Amino acid sequence: MEIYVVRPGDTLSGIAGMYNVSAERISATNGISPEESLVPGQTVVVLTPSVVHTVAPGETLEGIARLYGVSTNRLYRNNINLGGVPVIYPGQSIVISYDDMPDYTASVYGYAYTFADTSLLRATLPYNTYFVPFTYGITPSGALVDLNDAALLTLAREYGSRPLMHLSTLTENGGFDSNLSDIILNNEVSRQNLIENVISTIDEKGYVGLDIDFEYVPSRNAAAYAALVSEFRARLNSEGKIVIVALAPKTSAEQRGLLYEGHDYAALGAAADFVLLMTYEWGYTYGPPLAVAPIPNVRRVVEYALTEISPQKIFLGIPNYGYDWPLPFVQGQSRAQSISNVRAVEIAREAGVAIEYDEVSESPHFNYTAPDGTAHEVWFEDARSIDAKLSLIREYSLYGAGYWNLMRPFPQNWLVLNARFNIRGR
Repeated sequence: MEIYVVRPGDTLSGIAGMYNVSAERISATNGISPEESLVPGQTVVVLTPSVVHTVAPGETLEGIARLYGVSTNRLYRNNINLGGVPVIYPGQSIVISYDDMPDYTASVYGYAYTFADTSLLRATLPYNTYFVPFTYGITPSGALVDLNDAALLTLAREYGSRPLMHLSTLTENGGFDSNLSDIILNNEVSRQNLIENVISTIDEKGYVGLDIDFEYVPSRNAAAYAALVSEFRARLNSEGKIVIVALAPKTSAEQRGLLYEGHDYAALGAAADFVLLMTYEWGYTYGPPLAVAPIPNVRRVVEYALTEISPQKIFLGIPNYGYDWPLPFVQGQSRAQSISNVRAVEIAREAGVAIEYDEVSESPHFNYTAPDGTAHEVWFEDARSIDAKLSLIREYSLYGAGYWNLMRPFPQNWLVLNARFNIRGR
């Protein structure tokens, strides 16, 4: 895999010529329209096939997979232009393998709301060991706020992506309710009701486990939270199911703040089968412009986590989004717009500005002036920044990656992921 950074005057055909691959393949895999002009500083992922099959009349994708002894998901991953759909035609080239195939195995999962675009999920589910519909809420009595997840569960199973039930204290207004977690963790009746309702829902809907995300847990409830996770694990492990718990991005056990204090890394790491380090949101909606997941910050969280938790229990959180801030930034007044990484490049193209890359945070960014004259600053992810994050998984022997979220297109992410890892299947 090569990650090429566009220079002024570059074209797809010119880049293709440098690497002796077709411009059509680069266009299709990167999701770049041949009619689009390239943006200086934009990344282009170049993959060189080692084995290619030419489709004969009457052949099916499943039949080709059997012929080469690979899974259909592997063919979907190697041919992102298929979009996860087994529609092929005679004469079409299907990549069976690429040069420099990965030798590190990792598990991958991602989240999606029930209104997620089906075609986008079809394109990304082949890369996901697990899949998490977002989210089941909780009432003070321990009842569940139901989720209309039937369509998502059916789709996940079609690709062999194992669904996990997501449980959170997220309220209808989009915030996490620490008072709700306080009630659940300290009222034995509510707590037991919640456990039974969750187990019943998992069994009824065929989930393979539970992903728990209680945020802003007061420090006084840290032990009770770990005990709840441990009880879920005992019950679910007896049925062959798993428990994952999401952790705020701490760098020490003594870290102060409501976001951090109730998340005891040692206790929650021991209580759960796996943890997700939520290593993103340094740059966020109400904060000043900066990278969403700066590599030095992410590294510090991982290195602290490894003092408390086995690396083979850890999923590294990966952001699939960026932010566009209006300038000047005014604390308490400014609000950044969340955008897709693809949209970020489009904005740079429309504004006629080059994309820069911060070598410290390992993140792309740029400034532009909107049509209304407002100055803006954008930070987002590209192939380089994603590769830097995913490289930490191998460097620290972590179990895998967890994506927030699968709701926005980002073809280059999946190209890089597929080039770096063998992805655990069923």
